[in-house]
Amino acid sequence: MIITGDDSEYIAFVKARLRDQFLMTDLGPLRYFLGIEVSSTFDSFYISQEKYIQDLLARVALGDERTVETPMELNVKLQPTDGDPLPDPTRYRHLVGSLVYLAVTRPDISYLVHILSQFVSAPTTVHYSHLLRVLRYLRGTITRRLFLPRSSSVQLQCYSDATWASDHSDRRSLSAYCVFLGGLLIAWKTKKQTAVSVRVLRLSCVLWPC
Repeated sequence: MIITGDDSEYIAFVKARLRDQFLMTDLGPLRYFLGIEVSSTFDSFYISQEKYIQDLLARVALGDERTVETPMELNVKLQPTDGDPLPDPTRYRHLVGSLVYLAVTRPDISYLVHILSQFVSAPTTVHYSHLLRVLRYLRGTITRRLFLPRSSSVQLQCYSDATWASDHSDRRSLSAYCVFLGGLLIAWKTKKQTAVSVRVLRLSCVLWPC
């Protein structure tokens, strides 16, 4: 449980009441919670999942030390029929699920994770190779973290957008939104729309008298 606020006396009161009712251990200032590391300075907070990435890379055991500068090659459009089906998709599903949680502090991989998660039901060798590229990208950028200044305002701003038939596999459109608290990005999501976009061509004919 995380207890936070700007009133230290009331926080102490809440912890005392909880301690009266439950067996509780006070772990002090927040530093690590569910794979998320938090460090603070006088004027800011930093949030990262460096240890989470290290554990993930250790489980994968890539077998080399290569890194890449981007999580995805430019202009790649993955299709369900690319490559050969994986004999056992369990590993692919496990890794994609781990990356979904990692995107909490690494929005730079959110788009590719969204793409790769569309193939968890029937992944192929091509999809798996792109998944390994994401892991090599994370290896080279493992120290990246989110910066949250204490001086940020509390004004809430939301932005939304949509594409038209941008998914090349099924011609479905994408809807997306992001939420800022002051200058801080606190929530984001991209979702494929249920309807299939169809382009309708209107043809007009002009008849001229002979």
